[in-house]
Amino acid sequence: MTNDDIIEAAKKFAAHNASQHDGTAQSGSVIGKILAEYPDLKSRVKEVVPIINQGIKEANSWTQEQQQKYIEDNYPELLESHKIEEAPKTLPPLKNVEKWPLIKTRFAPNPDGALHLGSAEPIIFCDEYAKMYKGHFILRYEDTSAEVKPPIPEMYDAILEDLLWLGVKVDEKYIQSDRVEVYYKYAEQVLREGNAYVCDCDVETFRKLYMEKTACPCRELPPEEQLRRWNMMLDGSYAQGDAVVRIKTDLNDPNPAVRDWPALRISETWHPRQDN
Repeated sequence: MTNDDIIEAAKKFAAHNASQHDGTAQSGSVIGKILAEYPDLKSRVKEVVPIINQGIKEANSWTQEQQQKYIEDNYPELLESHKIEEAPKTLPPLKNVEKWPLIKTRFAPNPDGALHLGSAEPIIFCDEYAKMYKGHFILRYEDTSAEVKPPIPEMYDAILEDLLWLGVKVDEKYIQSDRVEVYYKYAEQVLREGNAYVCDCDVETFRKLYMEKTACPCRELPPEEQLRRWNMMLDGSYAQGDAVVRIKTDLNDPNPAVRDWPALRISETWHPRQDN
């Protein structure tokens, strides 16, 4: 196919798709339709997606009347097929949305590798709900566990490119390792308020206590001691694995995983993005 052929196919499917979405074609759906109709293009996907987007942009610039006329004049068979299609399916409404002025959805990958097919499901759900409520889609890179999942620098851009390829509009982007000072600020605040504590119990001791729904000795120490321990975490007095900041929760919660869960740990592993 020539570039003009690709643009024409994009206008064809975009105008048809727009008729089902209040005059605005969903780029991800159009791209998927074209690749399904012309499978030879799959090997050139990075090259052809920008060309497809040209056609989508043009079709989206038309009025709904112009889109309808374009289909009637050039591809009336699409209208016939549309008549026998089921009504478009929509996502179930979210509960309590009326309580919030802006709905935000979030996809939070670890940049330790490429996205895969299974990643598409949560991405699309988040994107569709953000669109449904005229909200924001947040991309947050969870890259602060370098000792477990070392981040790959190239993956930050690669993940964003994949989201754009899926037709997702990213409204806000955050990288956790760039925001460590923000987390430090709020850690100190919750420690000062008595809503968190620094625990230096060994893993086995703490596991036994929380399975018994019993507070560890560190939990009831005063805020002054918690802040002293916090500064020891920051200045290197504690080594990796010696202490964690835990958020105080209900020790009787039926789910053991949320009983005084760990919010911050010490990591001595080199981080490729922060170079420290």
